[in-house]
Amino acid sequence: MIRVALVDDQELVRTGFRMVLQAQPDMEVVGEAADGLQALQLLGEVTADIVLMDVRMPHLDGVQATRRLTGTENPPHVIILTTFDLDEYAYAGLQAGASGFLLKDVPSAELLYGIRSVANGDAIVAPSTTKRLLEHFVPKFDAAADAHRHRHARLDLLTERERDVLVMIARGLPNSAIAEHLVIAEATVKTHVHRILSKLGLRDRVQAVVLAYETGLVHPGR
Repeated sequence: MIRVALVDDQELVRTGFRMVLQAQPDMEVVGEAADGLQALQLLGEVTADIVLMDVRMPHLDGVQATRRLTGTENPPHVIILTTFDLDEYAYAGLQAGASGFLLKDVPSAELLYGIRSVANGDAIVAPSTTKRLLEHFVPKFDAAADAHRHRHARLDLLTERERDVLVMIARGLPNSAIAEHLVIAEATVKTHVHRILSKLGLRDRVQAVVLAYETGLVHPGR
């Protein structure tokens, strides 16, 4: 059973999501909150695997709430809810540790697929979509990105092959394409991805893409 918490200041949005999720045999809505502060209180009382988190809320926005949640021990996976595909709040949410983002008007099938994917440890959005989001916003956040350059030393933990795989992940390539390019088995690529995430202390491929851009390993438009 996938335990889901809903965080949105619009009751109708929460109701719509709850109706869809509760109709699934493998999902359970464990609680709801109308802002970031309520979300933190709720998640201190109940256990959730996935949090659907709106970003524009009163008292404490979704980005700050995500940052606090992902900094706790055994945090839930956070999926940012946004109105626009290319949204600076979605970008900030990924920086804060979210596992991806969804549009609020996402079709039910895509919502359910995304939740199940994240629950299984995968990314909620295709790396290519994340890549497009980062390429849109990274140039506008040069000062913030420069503050992360010191994290480049973390990449020294990777082998040359693992760095190659990380670059390809950041370029939006799936495991099958990476395997074909490097002429290795797809299972070997999965092993490399697992080691990259483990060495860098990342939770999923989306965070790997963000790190690759923030450290300058991959540059927008290249």
